[in-house]
Amino acid sequence: MFRIASALLAVGALTGIIAAAAGQTHDDAAPVYGIKLPADYRDWRLISVAREEGHLDDIRAILGNDIAVKAYREGTLPFPDGAIIARLAWSYDSSEENNKVFGRVQSHVAGAPKNGVQFMVKDSRKYAATGGWGFAQFDDGKPADEAMHNTCFACHEPIRARDFVFTRYAR
Repeated sequence: MFRIASALLAVGALTGIIAAAAGQTHDDAAPVYGIKLPADYRDWRLISVAREEGHLDDIRAILGNDIAVKAYREGTLPFPDGAIIARLAWSYDSSEENNKVFGRVQSHVAGAPKNGVQFMVKDSRKYAATGGWGFAQFDDGKPADEAMHNTCFACHEPIRARDFVFTRYAR
């Protein structure tokens, strides 16, 4: 019995050391949904771009992992488990340099990052209470607070007919 307990403690300690070495601690997970920042999300495929006005006032890129992109391309709803959608946003800035070339104000570019990077992760069992989706926002690589995460599903709930996903695929 002592050997089993010792072995379990050793495995637990080793797991903690490996997770810490990999930069993944419990504190790295977003509150409420427990989602961690995917290391390779910037290599995912582009699904679409969007311009938001009003208080958001940003330009954004919507990316998807292979599962999400396949579902978008095939028009699959609801999205299959394992689909992950990312939203990156930047300030919407006028480009003085480009405008000089065009001879008038017409060019806008992505400026500073804005409102963190957000994720939707499809797991119909784990996130059954929120339509099968878990949500996460990371600001400068750190999870946003619990209060922010508690607002995610309410924002997506009105788009239930499209499996809670706002973005359409840009072919």
